[in-house]
Amino acid sequence: MIESKAFTHYYSAHCESGVISSLLRNQGCDLSEPMVFGLSGALNFAYLPFVKVAGMPLVAYRSLPKSIIKNIEKRLHIPIKKEQFKSPLEAQKKLDELLQQGKTVGLQTSVFYLPYFPEEMRFHFNAHNLIAYGKKAKDYLISDPVFENPVTAAPHALLKARFAKGPFAPKGFCYYIDAIPKNLNLPEAIQKSIKKTAHMMLKTPVPIAGIRSMGLLAKRLEKLSHNRAQQEYTRLFLGHIIRMQEEIGTGGGGFRFIYAAFLKESSTIHPAKDLLEEAASLMTDAGDTWRNFALSAAKASQAEAFDLLAKPAIQLRAAQEKEKKVYALLQQLTLKPRR
Repeated sequence: MIESKAFTHYYSAHCESGVISSLLRNQGCDLSEPMVFGLSGALNFAYLPFVKVAGMPLVAYRSLPKSIIKNIEKRLHIPIKKEQFKSPLEAQKKLDELLQQGKTVGLQTSVFYLPYFPEEMRFHFNAHNLIAYGKKAKDYLISDPVFENPVTAAPHALLKARFAKGPFAPKGFCYYIDAIPKNLNLPEAIQKSIKKTAHMMLKTPVPIAGIRSMGLLAKRLEKLSHNRAQQEYTRLFLGHIIRMQEEIGTGGGGFRFIYAAFLKESSTIHPAKDLLEEAASLMTDAGDTWRNFALSAAKASQAEAFDLLAKPAIQLRAAQEKEKKVYALLQQLTLKPRR
């Protein structure tokens, strides 16, 4: 049996931020998942009508896969070693070597091929992150952050998941942390990441990303709701948005709640305590509105009454206005305490 010394499994809301948080915590750097998510600047929104997922426009609620890994490394100056492989056997050999050295290793995989996922939860999503922390007999010991307890995976199944084809193909991607700097300047890192997120959401020059893209999607829904000829497409489109928001990964509302938790935790570290607490409360309210949007969209996608199709756009514009207030407030953030 090979097992990383004193490894602790952490259950989290989102896989990539959960894995990074777990890797750090197991090395003695106690950064929570919300803190990792917020510092990485992962919160986002984009409506990309020219990018299709299952024939429908892409609606994204966070930054691209791997961005949390990359941005935490940049923001906190923590070296994260990353590798991709052309050969599955080469990738497996490297993983075994790292585990023999006692390292905990982050892996990018496809949910569809992970044997411990219930069949009804498997779908072709190639950006699911987990941790390999040892081997028992031939099976790998797996800490998957979206599962309450550690699990195991046979070598052939894990290798298949690491080399799945399609969008965001993992190509055996693995990553690990050797050492963590002793003095992390969290107030400064919080300041920079929050200001960047607020600027990105409010000032994106193209209408397909940030706050403006929420309005673009709402406008599209409004047009569809007035077109009885496209009633069936509208219902399918709403069902697609719900899947993208609440079933693919953590969900749009879920990401807002994680960010609210980040702002609340930051208020105990950053001098602008009152501003961050207010922003956290506003973001929680925005997350509730996103959940209301998903609920109204679900009802509209299943209902016979055509009139219900107009309600999701109203809820979406409400979420847009609430988030706009959050980012406008966060733009005022300063390391100098108010007098």
